[in-house]
Amino acid sequence: MGQLNSQNSFYATPPQPNLPVVEKAKEVYKHWLTLKRNLPRGEQFGIGTKIDLIFLDLLETLRYATYIKSDEKVVLLGQALVRIDSIRFFIQLCWEAKLIPNKQYAEIGPSIEELGKMVGGWRKGYLSKTPTNVIGEKK
Repeated sequence: MGQLNSQNSFYATPPQPNLPVVEKAKEVYKHWLTLKRNLPRGEQFGIGTKIDLIFLDLLETLRYATYIKSDEKVVLLGQALVRIDSIRFFIQLCWEAKLIPNKQYAEIGPSIEELGKMVGGWRKGYLSKTPTNVIGEKK
């Protein structure tokens, strides 16, 4: 088998930069991963996996929203906001069940809020550009 030429390699060039909102979502997810590692084993595979799946769906949705046509972004960003709200809910549930210490909850909570504001602002920007979107919201 021949050697891989660096010009043909997927990894020969650095990845393209993501939008700040995608980078923020990645940052919050990485923070979550450190919290998940400290959950009791049973909860890692229960609520921990649930939160993981929502985060991964959120990351995929945000990444897709960076490339989709402008008129379809509003719906996707609305879905992203629902996922962020679900993440907020389940992480709060972890904290209430004393699975996450107060200090760690106080660190990740504001990051989730900031992510929600970023996605909300992105969505609002597209809502203001379109007189009426698919779900009937007006500017």
